[in-house]
Amino acid sequence: MAQKNATALMTTPASSSAAGATSAAGGPSYRINSIDALRGFVMFMMIFVNDLSGAGRIVPDWMVHYSERHQRGSGMTFVDLVFPAFLFIVGLSLPIALGSQLKKGVPLWKILRHILVRTLSLLLIGVLMVNESPDPARMGWSAPLWSTLMYLSSLCAFCDLAVGAGSGRLVSAGLRAVGFASLVFLALAFVGPDGHRIVTLSPFSIHTDWWGILGLIGWAYLVGAIVFLVFRTNRTALLGCMVLLFCLYPAEQTGAFAGFWLNNFVGIGGTLGSQAAITVGGVLLATLLVAAEPSSERARVRFTALFVAGTAAAAWLVNGLYGIWKNDATPSWCLWACAITATLWLLFHFVADVRPVAVISRPLAVAGQNVLLAYLLSEMLPSALDLVHLGDWYGRLAEPNVYHAVIRSGCCGVAVLGATVALNRAGLRLKL
Repeated sequence: MAQKNATALMTTPASSSAAGATSAAGGPSYRINSIDALRGFVMFMMIFVNDLSGAGRIVPDWMVHYSERHQRGSGMTFVDLVFPAFLFIVGLSLPIALGSQLKKGVPLWKILRHILVRTLSLLLIGVLMVNESPDPARMGWSAPLWSTLMYLSSLCAFCDLAVGAGSGRLVSAGLRAVGFASLVFLALAFVGPDGHRIVTLSPFSIHTDWWGILGLIGWAYLVGAIVFLVFRTNRTALLGCMVLLFCLYPAEQTGAFAGFWLNNFVGIGGTLGSQAAITVGGVLLATLLVAAEPSSERARVRFTALFVAGTAAAAWLVNGLYGIWKNDATPSWCLWACAITATLWLLFHFVADVRPVAVISRPLAVAGQNVLLAYLLSEMLPSALDLVHLGDWYGRLAEPNVYHAVIRSGCCGVAVLGATVALNRAGLRLKL
């Protein structure tokens, strides 16, 4: 009965994505429409707000990150919800993706290897994206050229062509080899404005001020995956882990991790703590769909409503400690993100799973099946436009007022997601 309840929400086998329900064993994978639709919606919003930020001062304060135009303090805009929404969706996908592998009897060591490779891949792309502005005078070639080649190489390095059983695998392997070799070359060739390099061989070091969006998602994915593998669908244990991870933030503020070697590489309180707690929150909510016991529709709605009410109440209660601040990943900001994203999932659950409204859910669900491709295409767009001398023209499309900017950014989001869907149907997918 429980299996029937969960399966009723799932579609037929579909393609893999950066955080989708994928079988490492190569068997069929099943997707949940509401998760794909939510992922597609959030991806559109990410492309929209990133493009809109390039329009400058004509964009009002409430349409940019709170940290960009405000003094340090407590606050957030809807733009500050996009990134944590992805962290939450990663958590929603984990019990489905890893759970399917466990049910098929995939050895635990293979699952752990898959998790580690995916994490390292996200960290790799994240580091390269953070260092996407080389010094043309020091390198001898333009920054747009290096950046465009970096994104194209990333697309090749993680491509998975679904065209012909044998030939598709052979071509994919060749493109992956070329892509990884190109990424190594580009990393070694990079010289920053201050003379720094991404990779220094003697002594070996990797330069990065932060891990980038994909890198932060990679760390959260690693923590969330380990938590799920240990506790599976035990909701009490998952809730306890979520609370414990949030506790890492105040611990860091009091200097508990000062001098600890791991703190030199990644923020324990923010990255491994409160941001990872968002992902574990998604895992907790996803147990509604994969738990062994029967779960009625009313039970799903009740549990989600309680989750939203609990995280919202917790966000309000701890607000006075550290405020709402995206850059520091304060617990209040993370908890509000959990409450709002869970509410959005519930809405998409109704229009995509319970009573499907195809005109809304289907386009977003299709777009949400390959979001890594959409994200890399959107990030490559500015440098590609500059490379062909269309950057200034594209910038003028946002003038002279915010209405033009909103229209441009909305069209950009639709165009990128449309191109992603077209490439996906043509057989191009990205697989980490």
